[in-house]
Amino acid sequence: MRYFEHSEFDQKGLVGSGFKMKQSFLVHLDELRRRCDFPFVITSGYRTPEYNNQVSSSGLNGAHTTGKAADISVSHENAYKLLQIAFNMSVFTGIGINQKGNARFIHLDTCDKLDGLPRPAVWSY
Repeated sequence: MRYFEHSEFDQKGLVGSGFKMKQSFLVHLDELRRRCDFPFVITSGYRTPEYNNQVSSSGLNGAHTTGKAADISVSHENAYKLLQIAFNMSVFTGIGINQKGNARFIHLDTCDKLDGLPRPAVWSY
């Protein structure tokens, strides 16, 4: 990867878990970062099913447990630019948007189908 280290995708308190990220997802994220031309702060990458169940409504089988998802801290014009480029790349099948409050982020994943929900999908938090 040109723009990221595996440690940026570690679950909080679980050193080395970022290596469970899928290479294909990281290649797409690295390309998105190149096209955006601004730094990304990853706020969440890989999560164990148990941890995901604690912090997300997606439970034990959320996108982060697959190693094919990340949350990126981004807002305002950078959020717009990131979304525009992500849609144009046509590889991200799950896009979640939280642009309110202090914890603004965009979730991206490349999951095919998750818990029977259709893909591609866009949602807000």
